[in-house]
Amino acid sequence: MTAHLVVLLAFAEKWAKREEREEPYVWWGKVRSPNRQQELRHLAQIVEIGAELAADETRECHLYLTDYRSLYVAQVDEIRQDDVRASDSAHVPGYYTEAGLQCDFWYRLLDIRRLVSDDTAVVIAKLKTLRNMGYNDRPVSLYGGMVDLPLVVWSEEEELLFDAADRGPIRDDRLWAEIDAEAVGVGRVERDLRENLFGDEAWLALDPGARTFVASAEKILRGERDDPAFDFGPVVANFAKAVEVTCNAILRRVAPRLPQNMRAVEFGSDSVQLGGGALTTGQLASVLGRAQWQKQFRQQLENGDWFVDQFPATLRQLAELRNAGVHRDQISREAIVRLRDALVGVGCQGALVELVKVRTKR
Repeated sequence: MTAHLVVLLAFAEKWAKREEREEPYVWWGKVRSPNRQQELRHLAQIVEIGAELAADETRECHLYLTDYRSLYVAQVDEIRQDDVRASDSAHVPGYYTEAGLQCDFWYRLLDIRRLVSDDTAVVIAKLKTLRNMGYNDRPVSLYGGMVDLPLVVWSEEEELLFDAADRGPIRDDRLWAEIDAEAVGVGRVERDLRENLFGDEAWLALDPGARTFVASAEKILRGERDDPAFDFGPVVANFAKAVEVTCNAILRRVAPRLPQNMRAVEFGSDSVQLGGGALTTGQLASVLGRAQWQKQFRQQLENGDWFVDQFPATLRQLAELRNAGVHRDQISREAIVRLRDALVGVGCQGALVELVKVRTKR
């Protein structure tokens, strides 16, 4: 994983500096065991998926990668059987050649996103949401189910984990791989939050990116809370991103149910699509405070009353602190602790726990 990320991140840096014309990617090879003489049993299915990707550039195809402790998902946009080292060696980690490895085929990966960090229980829970087509569509099992790799799987949830709408204020148009590279050492904090604060159900209901942002905020706060002079702006920024990821996902799901003239909202001279994934905390608070959208959200969303009545106050507090940080006002320890307690649920029912209950009604 590290070798592939090194290549991907290096090309992402060149792309950001306009030193590369092509968007970043890396090739991941399906290594062929020297002990296997026959073809892969489901090679035809994988070739078919590759053909479907070539025919439909909008399709989102995922490659799940796990060492049982952590779980990653990669965005696949091409599958090739020819050895890409001969034609595109710069985008292939060197160890394939150094170790003399042969591959059945190659996946071209546009991004790699960490879903779970150092928490086997969550890896097991996530994999159970995938259905193994080679085993009567049974849930993928981490123990005993990893045969005839790679598994060909599908998901009832049809998650869009690399939706272009997310490449806005949340990610600053960067790869998920770049965001994850900044979140060093959050795995232990994520597990502690799941086991001792949120509980399994609420924690797993959060978007993977939101979990990373919450754990990053918590890690900084825990490490620096005894320093009264520390600027807690990064804590605010991470909590804001967690909330924006979650709220924009809710709006993306509910937008198609709204009247056509309510699927965009005006902020001064700007018009923003509710399902576009780009609303900031302040804009979210504004939308939830407007009567016409309040009525729709009450009707269309479970826990919609809480969403429009109580949550906007938390959004406004978060926006005010974030704006103070942007304008170089130092964020005090007392202010960030109050906000953090309200969000994660220290001494109260946390806003993030309530937020994951906000879903479109069936």
